[in-house]
Amino acid sequence: MTTVYDVPADQLIPRVASELKSRPELAPPAWAEFAKTGVHKEMPPEDPDWWFTRAAAVLRRVYIDGPVGVQRMRTFYGGRKNRGSKPNAFRKGSGSVIREQLKQLEAAGFVTKRKEGGRIVSPAGMAFLDGIAHQVNSSAPPQDA
Repeated sequence: MTTVYDVPADQLIPRVASELKSRPELAPPAWAEFAKTGVHKEMPPEDPDWWFTRAAAVLRRVYIDGPVGVQRMRTFYGGRKNRGSKPNAFRKGSGSVIREQLKQLEAAGFVTKRKEGGRIVSPAGMAFLDGIAHQVNSSAPPQDA
């Protein structure tokens, strides 16, 4: 069986995002239109479906790195802030975006909280991601050995 580990992220995430878009639990909040994805960004995302793309990336990241918390995810989605004439410095990504998406993924049944802390992918989330990974892998052209 094909898993998330067998498929490149750039092929998996758009397919997962399109599937998540049809779920009623995952809807961007009203403030998402104006929100930046971190203090290191100067403008909000231009893609109107950025919420679903980020949710798919968060779900994949929880699958691979779980158990993870919001702070660890903020570090992963951070970047270098342009500080003018001073050297660039690393800043963490937006915690409210990640936290809201994790809550929505929990409501959809894809992610669960652990008593010890952090979040992991639920069995339903694993089946969802692995099913899409299998579709992506079967539709990919064969590679030469």
